[in-house]
Amino acid sequence: MTPLIGVVVGHAQLAQAMVGAVEQIAGTETGLRAVSNTDCDRGALETRILNAVGGGPAIVFIDMPSGSCLFAAMRQMQAMPGVRVVTGVNLAMLLEFVFHREGSVDDVAAHVAEVGARAVAAR
Repeated sequence: MTPLIGVVVGHAQLAQAMVGAVEQIAGTETGLRAVSNTDCDRGALETRILNAVGGGPAIVFIDMPSGSCLFAAMRQMQAMPGVRVVTGVNLAMLLEFVFHREGSVDDVAAHVAEVGARAVAAR
């Protein structure tokens, strides 16, 4: 099975910073691509996301559970059967993805979302 692609979409330089942090921890062959909404409207952002996803299969990680990045991703990704969108991306989620991206897109998306949720805790 071909490993999934991960596309991290965020405001300003957040996506690049998160991908950079994962690469520092895991190495450079992470399967992650960063997309920023800087200096573009929703149409241009949709194009950036589509170009990063390519032919899929892929998981698109969005920084927030609403807003321009999510709206741009959802508009295009709903029609793509091999693509899932996961919101609220965090470092734990991305690291889990990098080391466990060889599965069905549905299974991997559910797993990394669970790991990401468990990583957020008040102590």
